[in-house]
Amino acid sequence: MSLIPATILTGFLGSGKTTLLKRVLTEAHGQKIAVIENEFGEENIDNDILVADTNEQIIQMSNGCICCTIREDLRATLQLLAAKKRKGLLDFERVVIETTGLADPGPVAQTFFMDDEIAESFLLDSILTLVDAKHAAQQLNDRQEARRQVGFADQIFISKADLVPAEELDALQHRLRHMNPRAPQKVVHFGGVTLSEVFDLRGFNLNAKLDIDPDFLKEEEHDEAHHHDHDHGEHCDHPSHQHAHGHHHHHDDDVKSFVFRSDRAFDPAKLEDFLGAIVNIYGPRMLRYKGVLNMKGTDRKVIFQGVHQLMGSDLGPNWVSGEKKTSKMVFIGIDLPKDILLQGLEQSLV
Repeated sequence: MSLIPATILTGFLGSGKTTLLKRVLTEAHGQKIAVIENEFGEENIDNDILVADTNEQIIQMSNGCICCTIREDLRATLQLLAAKKRKGLLDFERVVIETTGLADPGPVAQTFFMDDEIAESFLLDSILTLVDAKHAAQQLNDRQEARRQVGFADQIFISKADLVPAEELDALQHRLRHMNPRAPQKVVHFGGVTLSEVFDLRGFNLNAKLDIDPDFLKEEEHDEAHHHDHDHGEHCDHPSHQHAHGHHHHHDDDVKSFVFRSDRAFDPAKLEDFLGAIVNIYGPRMLRYKGVLNMKGTDRKVIFQGVHQLMGSDLGPNWVSGEKKTSKMVFIGIDLPKDILLQGLEQSLV
C-alpha cells in the first residue's frame, strides 16, 4: 500500500482553519479525505456537513470524506485509520490534521518520524499555517504558540486581509518573511484556495527522496542583504506594541531565521559533528532547518532538513556543469545563537 499523505493545518484561534477546511471538504474534487480534529477546536466542522452525528470516533460525511476527533493521542488515531483502511473498512486517500489554535505543530510533525508504524503508513506532506491579518500583530507579540506556528510552516495563508489597511498587511508579510523565509505566503478570502495550494506540496520530506528547488532561498535574498544587521527593537518592551508603519522589523520576535551561504565545500565529518552537537543542545528550539549543500567527495547536491532534534539528509541531483556550487542553509528557530552557528558552519568547510 502506498503511503497516505498527511497535511497538518495549524493557525491561531480564529484564523480561519475551519473555514478553509470546510472549503476543501465540500469542494467537488472527488478526493476522499480523512480529517482528524483536536476535540477542543473552536467549532467542530461536524455541524453542517456530516451525515450523522454519532458517538463514534469516526464519522462518514456526505461527500465520502470522514471525520474523526482525537480522543486519545494522535498516534493511536492514525494507527486506527491506517488499520481500517487496510481492512477495507474505511476508504480515504489522504489525512488532514487540524490542530487546536494553541498547539505547537512540532510534536504533531514528529509523530510521523518517531513512530515506525506511523512512518510505514503515512507521509507527512506539509504544515499549513493560517494567520489572521487583523489580529496577527498582537498574537505574534504576545503568544509564543503563534510564532512557532509561523516558524514551522511550509505554506502560510493570510486570512482577513480585507479588514486591515494595505500598509499593515505589508508590515505583517514582511515580518512573517523575517521569521520564516522558506514558506510562500498567500492572501486568502474566506478559505478560498485551490487544492493544488493545499495538497501534495511535498514541503516535508525528511527522509524520502527530495525534489528541492535549488532557489528555495532566493525569495529573501534582497531582504537578507538589507536587513539582517538591524537590531530587532530592543527599545520595544511592551508585549503588544504595534508598529504598523515605517520600518517594519523592530519586533523582537524570538522566532527568527537566518541563512548561511558558502562557495567552499563542506567537510562531511566536520559538518556532521558540528550539526550533531548543535542539535543536541538547541534541538528543542530549532523549529525547521533546511539546505542544499556542496559536500566534498560527491558530485551531487546533498539535501538536508530537520525539525527539532530530527535531522535527515539525502543525495539530490548532480550539480549541472557550469552551475556555481554554493551551499545554502536556512535555520528557523527560537533565540538560536546565530554567531555560534555561522562560526561552526564556517569551520566545517574544507
